[in-house]
Amino acid sequence: MCYVYILKCSDNSLYTGWTNNLTKRVDVHSKGKGSKYTRARLPVTLVYTEEFSDKVSAQKREYEIKQLSRKEKLELLENNNKCNKEIVK
Repeated sequence: MCYVYILKCSDNSLYTGWTNNLTKRVDVHSKGKGSKYTRARLPVTLVYTEEFSDKVSAQKREYEIKQLSRKEKLELLENNNKCNKEIVK
């Protein structure tokens, strides 16, 4: 399985990525080794996930989400929050 995920950063910004191992990837981000963007904005919290059967579908969805405005991303989180985590306002 592959996953698209959204992380809430300490500055309330949102980071979107994809992975084939969600638990490991979030752990790597949390340790400051996941990406340059999240490294400077620790701690991060997983606030959204979507599951896909293949890499290409996950990457396409990641791209779609990255094209959304912040307002649209927040609406996505509010309407489809699959992690049951705190929603960023």
